[in-house]
Amino acid sequence: MTVPQLKDELENLTAVAVVDDSNSVEKPNLKGDWLNFFLLLLLYTMQGIPFGLASAMPIILQSNKNVSYNDQALFSLVAWPDSLKLIWAPLVDSLYVQKMGRRKSWLIPVQYLMGACFIYMAGNIDEWLPETRKPDILKLVSVFFLTNFLASTLDIVVDGWSLTMLKKNNVGYASTCNSTGLVLGMMMSYLFFILLTSEDFSNKYLRINPDVGGVLTMKSLFYVLGILFILITTLIAIFKKEKDNRLEDDHVKLNIVQNYSLLWDILKLPSIQILALTLLTARIGFAATDSLAVLKLIDAGVPKENIMVIHTTILVVKITVPLVVAKYTSGPKPLNIYLTATTIRLLWNISFVVFIYYTPKLITMNGFVNIPEYYYALLVFILSIHKILPNIMAVSTLSFFSRISDSRFGGTYMTLLNTLLNLGGAWSSSVAIGMVDFLTFKQCSLDNQNSCSTENLKNMCKTNGGDCVVIVNAYYVETTVCTIIGIVWFCIFRIILKKFQTKGPSYWVVNIKRPSGE
Repeated sequence: MTVPQLKDELENLTAVAVVDDSNSVEKPNLKGDWLNFFLLLLLYTMQGIPFGLASAMPIILQSNKNVSYNDQALFSLVAWPDSLKLIWAPLVDSLYVQKMGRRKSWLIPVQYLMGACFIYMAGNIDEWLPETRKPDILKLVSVFFLTNFLASTLDIVVDGWSLTMLKKNNVGYASTCNSTGLVLGMMMSYLFFILLTSEDFSNKYLRINPDVGGVLTMKSLFYVLGILFILITTLIAIFKKEKDNRLEDDHVKLNIVQNYSLLWDILKLPSIQILALTLLTARIGFAATDSLAVLKLIDAGVPKENIMVIHTTILVVKITVPLVVAKYTSGPKPLNIYLTATTIRLLWNISFVVFIYYTPKLITMNGFVNIPEYYYALLVFILSIHKILPNIMAVSTLSFFSRISDSRFGGTYMTLLNTLLNLGGAWSSSVAIGMVDFLTFKQCSLDNQNSCSTENLKNMCKTNGGDCVVIVNAYYVETTVCTIIGIVWFCIFRIILKKFQTKGPSYWVVNIKRPSGE
């Protein structure tokens, strides 16, 4: 679409228009749909387990004195599949065995493979991750990369299935299952992997008499996960029937080439182009706070271990939040709560700036860090709001994605929208972190001409008995700029997002010519 056409479309959206009632649906009602709701919740929880294990592994590796930061950097590659899944999403949508079911054709073998991977890891984890010798990083990276690849494939499958498993008036609940299930699965695996296998934690909190090792070994944990995956998958394969969508009037089956061209067809929709611009810029307003706030708290003297404990506690809250807001996000206008949360989140940037500015004064006494209890109470409150608001926004966004995605190509459509959303967060966060050194200005306390901009200048200052003092703190600069951009974004896109909610399903449907022979 040309720039003038895009401009016209934007003007149409922002103009006063009559609401399209074709988008109205029955009120959500899970009566008769509860089993499907809980099945989706279970599938998303299982999907979150390998992600949680992968996120816990760096902490375990870091406790091994033989692991370098280069090893940690190599292990970070295991997170790539979740960002690259758009590459094979069209395959998942186009290749399947009709008799088995479009989604079950992938779900069943992938979950069986996941179970087999866990059992294989159980037999080798003691060799790959010894207590005294250097871990075999390459093998750990290989196997965790594979499990994350399988989990990312499951994400495509379950996202697509959620559009047809639930009734049309309940499809907004798919985002609730997604947000709650993923966090639950990640928290369970994350905590079990670190805490239940920890000798210190087990002896302190779980045992009457101290013993060697945790209450659960890594080997037994992986065996349990492998068996559970195989057992649950078998029950789904036997008892869960998938709808046959061939009988629907709008059914169309695409081959692999057509499915990949579908990505381009979706992106050519004027509505998607405007939505893509919205998603790619939506997180600029929070980039500095999301990327730098916690790091600044640690720099100020707050122990990182205490912040990790608080984050773990907040995970429990994040599990229940989607359930609490479900009645608001499952309706026809889920983005209303997204816009409300955006306003609060922009204001919360100011709260963080004030809190971080006064943190050194609040936790330091006579030159020593001595953190009072009231500070931790305030920290828990501020971090809780900081973590809960993005979760609410994610549920609202996923609910909107579920409503507008063309169910004929649900896996590809949902994955594309999620990729755009994730890219918006990734690039803004990277820029925020990358600009810190550039926007931070220091000066030697004993020499106004020394800017401490290089290692030599810093060493020279220290040699002369001075300290490099921060004159301009990049965090405050970036937060101010990001907040202003966020306010401008809100003023521009608020009307657009509200109009999007009034558009009927035809506004988002991809026009695909039926292949010959159908």
